[in-house]
Amino acid sequence: MFSSVTVFCGSKSGTNPLFIQQAIDLGGLLAKHSITLVYGGGKVGMMGAVADACMENGGNVIGIIPEVLVEWEQQHKGITELKVVEDMHVRKKLLYELGEAAIILPGGNGTLDELFEMITWNTLKIHEKKIFILNTDGYYNNLLAHLDTMKANGFLYEDWRERITVINEPKEIFK
Repeated sequence: MFSSVTVFCGSKSGTNPLFIQQAIDLGGLLAKHSITLVYGGGKVGMMGAVADACMENGGNVIGIIPEVLVEWEQQHKGITELKVVEDMHVRKKLLYELGEAAIILPGGNGTLDELFEMITWNTLKIHEKKIFILNTDGYYNNLLAHLDTMKANGFLYEDWRERITVINEPKEIFK
């Protein structure tokens, strides 16, 4: 198993209560398994939920937030360590470096940006980190279908399933 994982997810909560519930479940499981949570450093939305749950269960949480987002995402002051960095590029580089694997929860444009950069870096052999997509209530079904379309039309160098494991519940990561 991993000693640290990076979780990418929304700074908003979304409309489905299951999104937040699974973020809370994941945070608790990470703490239970003594896995350090590395994430974007916010205290709101999905990000806040996973961090709070990890901390409440005795876990270790490292947040990384760029200066420009300190007010926007309301940096989390109740975590083990908060790193305020210069910009988004430095943030993403540290998020990728500090986690031994990545778990993608529901989120918006930023979450997709981070997912696709991870996939691209894996394909280019910049790193070989395991990527899990938590497909809460089918949230990523259309994206997964589009990855199949990209493969079918000859735009991927390999089957995306070689790089990504799709799960429906947080506990599946620990099996």
